[in-house]
Amino acid sequence: MAKSALPTLADRLRAAQEARQAQLQRAKAAAASPEAAERREARQAIVAARNLRIATRKAEEEARLEREAAERAAAEAEAAAARAAALQAEQQTRAAEETKRARQEAAEQAEREAILAARRLGRKAKKRRGR
Repeated sequence: MAKSALPTLADRLRAAQEARQAQLQRAKAAAASPEAAERREARQAIVAARNLRIATRKAEEEARLEREAAERAAAEAEAAAARAAALQAEQQTRAAEETKRARQEAAEQAEREAILAARRLGRKAKKRRGR
């Protein structure tokens, strides 16, 4: 009887093991080759350059944010100073108006008192004449 052309399970397992070993040997040889080392170094240089660019951009962004925060703080301080000056000017204006109003009321009161005093004197004089 002739041997069958179909491989047995052991033959298939052995062939798979040999293929894995061959693939492993090819990978080790490729990793040990000078071209692979050059490619790794080139990738590492690219990664280092990328990380440097990212760090530079991050530092620039932080500096920009700090600058904007300082500008915002200065603008807010300036606005607060302007509001305080406007409030003080308004208070001074109100105080001046109040003083003016008080003087005017005092003058009107004095004028009323003078009119009343003149009337009283007129009545007293009339009483004296009438006697």
